[in-house]
Amino acid sequence: MRILGIDPGYAIVGFGVLDYDGNKFKVVEYGAITTNANENMFDRLKSIYDDACNVIDRVKPDFMAIEELFFNSNQKTAINVAQARGVLLLAAMNNGVEIHEYTPLQVKQAVAGYGRADKNQVQQMVKLLLGLKEVPKPDDTADAVAIAICHGHSYNPRRIY
Repeated sequence: MRILGIDPGYAIVGFGVLDYDGNKFKVVEYGAITTNANENMFDRLKSIYDDACNVIDRVKPDFMAIEELFFNSNQKTAINVAQARGVLLLAAMNNGVEIHEYTPLQVKQAVAGYGRADKNQVQQMVKLLLGLKEVPKPDDTADAVAIAICHGHSYNPRRIY
């Protein structure tokens, strides 16, 4: 199965594409969708949508695994990230990609074996599990790859979501 992991944001959207077969991962590609801070929010959202559609069209994922939002501070940031997440979900839906959501706790548990693992532990496990020479950059990209790994370990086609 081909998994597109997404770490949603409006300045940077991390993405990671992995093939998962027989408990083995193969990196297809990873990177980031970025927007210009000088643009208005509507143009940024359109840019995120268009770039996400381009990634989906290029890599043809079976699944999108995306992080559920969790914020305990800035409301404006939370609203902007939620809007970006919405256009990412729309891009998947409009392209026939099945969506699965995971909490940060689930991602950490699946990748590092501990739900309270810190960012560095998760990044090092991503590097180790995929046999990479270095941790994917920026951090949003490493997070997206971790989300894809989480889906590979968690997905059960017999389970109803």
